[in-house]
Amino acid sequence: MGLVDGKVALIFGVANKNSIAWGITKALHDEGATIALSYAGEVMEKRVMPLAAEIGCDFVEECDVSSDEALDKVFAKVAERYGKLDVLVHSVAFARGEDLGGRFTSISREGFKLALDISAYSLIAMAKRAEPLMPNGGSIMCLTYYAAEKVMPKYNVMAVAKAALENITRYLAADMGPKRIRVNAISAGPIKTLAAMGVPGFRTMFKSFEKAAPMRETVSQDDVGQAALWLASDMSRMVTGEILHVDGGYNVLGLTASDEELAELEKTT
Repeated sequence: MGLVDGKVALIFGVANKNSIAWGITKALHDEGATIALSYAGEVMEKRVMPLAAEIGCDFVEECDVSSDEALDKVFAKVAERYGKLDVLVHSVAFARGEDLGGRFTSISREGFKLALDISAYSLIAMAKRAEPLMPNGGSIMCLTYYAAEKVMPKYNVMAVAKAALENITRYLAADMGPKRIRVNAISAGPIKTLAAMGVPGFRTMFKSFEKAAPMRETVSQDDVGQAALWLASDMSRMVTGEILHVDGGYNVLGLTASDEELAELEKTT
């Protein structure tokens, strides 16, 4: 018996084999969930289709999450095909390149709206459509990052979007709790995903994280997948509105210097 046998999981945001969403997909599939995938744009289709075939998933739908009509179509197809939904995974984020890096005051009004719409509001839009398919309750989860809590170099508008996403998670948890629908967020440490590699300075930050995090390891897609599996399963049935950090303990640090950096500081004092 798998931890999520009999559950239907709709996952938004698989881009390639390095995606956090793919790590979650594999974890849920391996424990018995029926997987439905949604991807963004034709460019992603050639990357997602082979992955879907790898796990025998034949529900793969393109969706522009900024379009209510597109979301309506995907959820209608889920309803028609499965008649229910048990798990919804929101692993979607986007910001214009010019609104990452540089001065924070240089964020454009249109870029701000776009990032907040795709990266944050879309969770509300998805949850609204998932609710009727979860008459017996369910689990909704999204992916966030520590930049929502503390200033991280170059994140700029995406940090604001993630902060909004975390607050949306809490409000949805309160709103949907009476329906036995749980809403949580996973705050993952830096992972070399397609989206992360587009953030200026990510490689430097990635190296620094491994040296400073208490576990002294980087986080993998599989690590996040296992946390998501727990949130999707009945083992976490009384957990909602939480921001679950899967970051090797990085978020507990007040000083994020590595041992080597601290040793150098000691020499100068």
